[in-house]
Amino acid sequence: MTDTRTLTLSEIEDLSLRALMAAGTSEANARPLAAATAATEADGVASHGLAYIPIYCEHVQCGKVDGQATPIVSQPRPGVVKVDAATGFAHAAIDAGFDRLIPLAREQGIAALAITNSYNCGVLGYHTYRLAQAGLLGLGFTNAPASIAPSGGSKPVVGTNPFSIAAPGSDGQPAVLIDQSASTIAKSEVMKHAREGKPIPEGWALDADGNPTTDPEIGLKGSMAPSGGYKGVGIALLTEMMAAAMTGATLGIHASPFSGTAGGPPKTGQMFLAIDPGATSDGAFAQRMTQLVEAIHTQDGAHLPGDGRGAKRLAAAENGVAVNTATLARIDAILG
Repeated sequence: MTDTRTLTLSEIEDLSLRALMAAGTSEANARPLAAATAATEADGVASHGLAYIPIYCEHVQCGKVDGQATPIVSQPRPGVVKVDAATGFAHAAIDAGFDRLIPLAREQGIAALAITNSYNCGVLGYHTYRLAQAGLLGLGFTNAPASIAPSGGSKPVVGTNPFSIAAPGSDGQPAVLIDQSASTIAKSEVMKHAREGKPIPEGWALDADGNPTTDPEIGLKGSMAPSGGYKGVGIALLTEMMAAAMTGATLGIHASPFSGTAGGPPKTGQMFLAIDPGATSDGAFAQRMTQLVEAIHTQDGAHLPGDGRGAKRLAAAENGVAVNTATLARIDAILG
């Protein structure tokens, strides 16, 4: 049984902030990442939470990410915001972009944010969630180092490449939040099993010859299994076009890994679209969303994407989060 210790969300955020800054990250870059880490733990996505802090710190120290970077914001077109993350953390770049994106979308009805020279943005749904809180329909795309092979092939060409969409609700929270990768499971989950020496379920990853494996180490040297076969590959390609080709970021086939210290900055990208429902629905958006949500929630046992995370978020705010003590020990070592 895994040993855990319960921490409040504020304790998780503070611990993350201190570790990132101890590793050489500026406070301006560390704060948005620490806040996202606490929110991710609250949502029950432990693989992207505190477990990633030692990796982030290692990548600052080895130069894979510039912890002192200052994002450069520009506006090449009236409805387009562009941010050069300058090989720094994606979270600070996204924050800087959202400051311009949100008012633009409200003013014009729709606006786009393209981020280049970036790094792992963590849980993509954390960012689209914030657009929904602002009353906007938020779509997000982020590419990653290649880990999915094309249909009929065995050599990875695209990453697990998540996409996310969050629809605003009447209570200021997302009515629907979809956040899914193009693979059967996020690669970070396979990495987590490898760190813990646990086998993975069949169907998560493939070996170098394209055969199923339950060994996470072999899976990490092979490829991730696409969700839904060729349909998952299609989603990965869609995201690659949006997050890399459209932003001028590095393609997954050329990006350095998000794990380990090999290679320089991955220089991957993110793309966000923010749409004001009032500009397109003639005031019918809220009613349509209510009808859609009710059609699902009134069915016994049925649930919407995002329901599980929402319930965990409420529980975490009240009861805190049980954190793996081995993870805490690795962070304590960073803090000295």
